[in-house]
Amino acid sequence: MAPETKTRYEGRTQLEAMARAVRYNRYLAGLIRRFGEDTTAVLDFGAGIGTFSDSLPIPPARVTCVEPDTEARSTLAARGFRVAGTLEDLPDGGFSYAFTLNVLEHIEADGAAVAGLYRVLAPGGRLFVYVPAFALLKTAMDTAVGHYRRYRARELMALLRGAGFRIEHARYADALGFFATLAYRAFDRRRTGALDPRTVTFYDRWVFPASRLLSVPLGPILGKNLWVVGRKER
Repeated sequence: MAPETKTRYEGRTQLEAMARAVRYNRYLAGLIRRFGEDTTAVLDFGAGIGTFSDSLPIPPARVTCVEPDTEARSTLAARGFRVAGTLEDLPDGGFSYAFTLNVLEHIEADGAAVAGLYRVLAPGGRLFVYVPAFALLKTAMDTAVGHYRRYRARELMALLRGAGFRIEHARYADALGFFATLAYRAFDRRRTGALDPRTVTFYDRWVFPASRLLSVPLGPILGKNLWVVGRKER
C-alpha cells in the first residue's frame, strides 16, 4: 500500500472527470453488486473519493474504505463509511466481500496487496478486481497517474492464485476502448495524460453502450480493462 499523504489526492482530477461517465460507472457498480452476494462486511480497497463505495444496497457503516489519502478519508468518513489508511490496520478474516477498482496498477508490490486482501477476507469471501489491461495500451495518462503496469488475464489470475485465491471469473471489458486507446496513443501529441471531461461524456454516452455489446463476444480475448473474481476457500 502506498504511504499516507496529506497532499491533494494524486489523480483526483482524473477521478472527477470520470465521474461524468455515468453509464460506465453504472456498469462497474453492477459488476460489484453481481458478485457481492454475501455482504455482511464489505471492503473497498483504494476507495479514492468513494465513487463505488455505495454500490451495494447496505448501510455505509458496513463498508470499510481503505484509502491512504487523509483528505479522501475525511470525505469518506463524513459519508458514514468506516475508514482505514492501510490493510495492516484491519483484522484477519473480517470481511465477506472485497472489491478494488483501478488500484492494483498503482501499487508497486501488487502481490503483497493481494496477499493482504486474502488475509482480511473470511473463508468463502470473494474478491472482485478491476484493472487496466494490456501493456500495449500504456499512454501518457498511465504515467501521469502513477501506473506501474497494465495487466493481461493470465498475469492477474496468477497473482491471485499465488495469494491463495481460486479463480471464479476472468474477462476483459470495454472492447471498443481497446481500439480507442490505441488511437489515443498514436495521435496524442501533447502527451499530458489529462482527461478531457467533454471527451469522457461523449465516450460514455455514444461509444460505451456499443462497446458493452461488442465485449460480449470479445471479452475473452481483449478489452481496455480486465476484471477477475477470486474466492478464498479456507
